[in-house]
Amino acid sequence: MKKLVLVLTTITALVFSQMATAQKTIVDVAVGNDNFSTLVTALKAADLVEALQGDGPFTVFAPTNDAFAKIDKETLGNLLKPENKETLSKVLTYHVISGNLMASDVVAALKKGKGKVEVETLSGEKLTVMQKDGKIWLKDQNGNYSEITATDIKGSNGVIHVIDTVVMPE
Repeated sequence: MKKLVLVLTTITALVFSQMATAQKTIVDVAVGNDNFSTLVTALKAADLVEALQGDGPFTVFAPTNDAFAKIDKETLGNLLKPENKETLSKVLTYHVISGNLMASDVVAALKKGKGKVEVETLSGEKLTVMQKDGKIWLKDQNGNYSEITATDIKGSNGVIHVIDTVVMPE
């Protein structure tokens, strides 16, 4: 009987923890992960937190702190200044597409597109998703690449895919 109670308690705890996790928006998920602290700082500086906590759904290609560290410190510092909010917003919305694009959707689109597909970002510009050397990459409009290193981090209003380099619009 004790084992049955333990099993039922464990299952109930898992179900409720999954439900609690699913209720977090993509911004809440980013805030709760130390690897996204620079992204969260940038979202706050660009006044995009509230927008990305909205209904969505959104697919976010989220750069890690290490990805932001690849940007020259002076350039990143300037982007975070209040007078550059519009430019920062354009950079950040270049990492977001409308809809809930799971990894399986990306793979299916790549098969249809023979290893390459363009998506329109919230900034209104194109981002190319491509398969190369068994990995999935983003190619920005400047010809720079970013590897998708983790996928399908779910929030209540979308999904996050982790990238290793900040992509930049033209």
